[in-house]
Amino acid sequence: MTEVHAASRRSAPSRRRTTHPAPAAPFRLGDISFLNCAPLRWGLRHGGAREQFALASGPPEWLAEELLAGRLDAGPVSLVRYLRHPDAWELLPGGLAVGSDGPVRSCHLVSRAPLGELDGAVVALSRTSRTTTLLARILLEDALGVRPEYRPAPQHLDSMLATADAAVLIGDEALRLHARPPAGLRVQDTGALWREWTGLPMVFAVWVVRREVARERPERVRAISAALAEAAALARAHPAAVARAAAAESARGSGGPLSEDVLLDYYRVLDYSLGARQLAAVREFAHRAAARGEVPLADPPPPTAPGGHP
Repeated sequence: MTEVHAASRRSAPSRRRTTHPAPAAPFRLGDISFLNCAPLRWGLRHGGAREQFALASGPPEWLAEELLAGRLDAGPVSLVRYLRHPDAWELLPGGLAVGSDGPVRSCHLVSRAPLGELDGAVVALSRTSRTTTLLARILLEDALGVRPEYRPAPQHLDSMLATADAAVLIGDEALRLHARPPAGLRVQDTGALWREWTGLPMVFAVWVVRREVARERPERVRAISAALAEAAALARAHPAAVARAAAAESARGSGGPLSEDVLLDYYRVLDYSLGARQLAAVREFAHRAAARGEVPLADPPPPTAPGGHP
């Protein structure tokens, strides 16, 4: 009996281990944690595309470092960061940006005196920002002809103005300043100042993809680009719902809630497009930034079309 079983075991066909290909790694997408990207978050969630990727939220500077380290595949970075790393990444197909054609409501120069009187004054520059701080310098020096002294500082208005005559702020804190301007301070919108001076819109941030990801996963990149474009369109079609969700999000912040009316106004002026006029603005800004040695002198290439062609 034992021998029969042994023979049976010897003659039984050997079991082969079935191997399955490892699942593709999730696409890692960055998201600016400010309210300027709340419409996109709303659109992704309500459009059903949120499950297509792993979303990581944070301030623009953190996102840029994560992208450079290879821990994110795509996401928004400040315009200055994009211009400083032309070999590391490329614009997301179709083009997506954070900008405005006039006032932006959330990127400000705040001062006690008129900006034209800041020659020799101290201007505190928020460490949270790269693009708006450089834009403020360009506006002060090139447009107004003043030469202040600049000091980087953590972004907190009271602390900044305790040792400076003016300050540059961005993001939700700046949006709250627009909604509730402090007495005795002048809140100047840098998007409006740029538009008045150049006649161009201003681009503050752009969505990029790491070059190796664009090369190795082009179809996935195009799908993410399409999902973001659809999210932006869905948010534009439902402004009241977006403002209501953003107001609830703002209530969880440290600066207190913002009203739905303020946010409706904010999202009316924010522009996520990256068309011909925005690219002209990028080139104008890049030229002036390069003249200061802040970025390489280069003509930034336009984004490819969603289908993959320029």
